[in-house]
Amino acid sequence: MANLACEEIKAFVPAKDFIVSNHFYKDMGFEIAWESPEMTYFYHGDCSFLLQNFYNAEHANNFMMHLLVQDVYAWHAQLKSAGLIEKYDVKMSEPRLQVWNMIDFVLYDPSGVLWRISQNNNES
Repeated sequence: MANLACEEIKAFVPAKDFIVSNHFYKDMGFEIAWESPEMTYFYHGDCSFLLQNFYNAEHANNFMMHLLVQDVYAWHAQLKSAGLIEKYDVKMSEPRLQVWNMIDFVLYDPSGVLWRISQNNNES
């Protein structure tokens, strides 16, 4: 039988201004595994993505990342205290319970990519 085990999947996140986006994601709490002039490999724990030095407005404005965390309120507080909204002129919502039974909030990156940061609602 063929071994079809998967080890990892990563998204290629677009960056309108590659340098600004690199700073944004570092300020968000991601670490750099490696980087080149065209791409940065970011990770936080077992979660990772590739930031690419590529931008298309239509693509970026329709791109969404979902980050499932253990404590959505801690993440929200950390991102708020990091000053991302003011420093990068981005938008972030407040955490709320969604109809799909997750508590989440959204954060837009400087390129318009929407991040949905969520935790499972274990209170139901």
